[in-house]
Amino acid sequence: MSTNPRQATLNVCKSLLVLSLTIPAVAQTSQPADTGATSEAKAYDPWTSKTMTGDWFGLGEEMDKIGLDFSLAFQHQYQQNFRGGKETHNGSRQTGTYDAVLKLDVEKIGLIENAGFYFKWKGSYGDGISSSKVGALGKVNSDTNGDHPVFVKKWWYWHKFLDDKIELRLGMIETNKDLFDVSLYANHEDKDFLNRTSSRNPTIPHQTGIGAFLKVEPVEWFYMQGAVVDAQARDRRTGFDTAFHDEAHFLAFYEFGFTPEWETEKGPLPGSYRMGLWYDPTSQKIFKNTLGGRLRDEYRGDDVGFYIGLDQMVFKENDDPKDKQGLGVFARYGYAHSDVNTVDSYWQTGTSYTGLIPTRDKDVFGFSVAQAMISEQRRAEVDAGADRETVYEWYYKFYVTPWLNISPDLQVITNPGGDKDARDAIVGGIRLQVIF
Repeated sequence: MSTNPRQATLNVCKSLLVLSLTIPAVAQTSQPADTGATSEAKAYDPWTSKTMTGDWFGLGEEMDKIGLDFSLAFQHQYQQNFRGGKETHNGSRQTGTYDAVLKLDVEKIGLIENAGFYFKWKGSYGDGISSSKVGALGKVNSDTNGDHPVFVKKWWYWHKFLDDKIELRLGMIETNKDLFDVSLYANHEDKDFLNRTSSRNPTIPHQTGIGAFLKVEPVEWFYMQGAVVDAQARDRRTGFDTAFHDEAHFLAFYEFGFTPEWETEKGPLPGSYRMGLWYDPTSQKIFKNTLGGRLRDEYRGDDVGFYIGLDQMVFKENDDPKDKQGLGVFARYGYAHSDVNTVDSYWQTGTSYTGLIPTRDKDVFGFSVAQAMISEQRRAEVDAGADRETVYEWYYKFYVTPWLNISPDLQVITNPGGDKDARDAIVGGIRLQVIF
């Protein structure tokens, strides 16, 4: 029997809310009888607990003693193309992912000081509407991956030296989200904006693969970092078959940045200012149309590009150092050579406000406008109709509890696919996240 997508999403939300209401009663009935002894242990409260399980039913503290930290998250999204794009008929999809993270601090078990391991597993279901219904350059839902069982997404060994001034990572590393062009406000589809163009610079050849990362932070407000990553790595593979076989092709990334905190009467306003370079040795086809609409077989490697980014909190509501209520702004720019890169220029700007609505202190409202420009050479040689794709996106992150949040999302995409003749699209949806 088929299920209405909207009704299915509503049923999931209702089930979670019912669960959150019934847990307190279960917790109260399971408490031991009062023996007169005092106890500092706090009863589990689903409305204030950071996780649905209450730190794995109290086992979290014991795990921490042996250096283990385990977390599990579930994300579900519903999106629909309401207007424009390729088509709106049957233009809705439900997708989701589940992520498990295990951190091991080997110092706590008496092995190596300031060192440990990080592992992340990921599974997914459902295809989004980006290519089939909207025709966008970037995914309108960056969290869609198709139907795939759980696999190891990334892992690495980390080690810090000289009072944490130097950090080394070795393993399957991810350049975006974790390491390069990381934004305080527009960085992750599970937490911030859904559209990939709203949270990732498309001119940077981000990759997840076997590699090495080194960061040097001589003072609190300045850092330098670099990485080399297997350029031929493929999703859901170990990476050993490409990193240590065939051509020795490794992407290289370099970034330096400033992380000042501007002092005000209400406390410091954190900021992040960064500039980076990248190098791609792989051979790519040059945009040259000399065969009646087909690309001429000319290739080149050794491609380079650069990017800049900034994030700055500009207003803080109060002087509580633990309170993050206030307004932040952010911006990005990237450049790549137009002869081999489909997108040769990109820019983004936007705002993010935490606690915009009174009494909703942790909720987040975000707005972004981002534009990816099709390369001039591709336009001249391959597709005269190529132009630029602009994404306007709004989202509101509503915290039902600290471990359950729901985020309505609205996107307006002009010239989807960078095609000036394409119909502008309006995409709406909702994201649900549960932290177990």
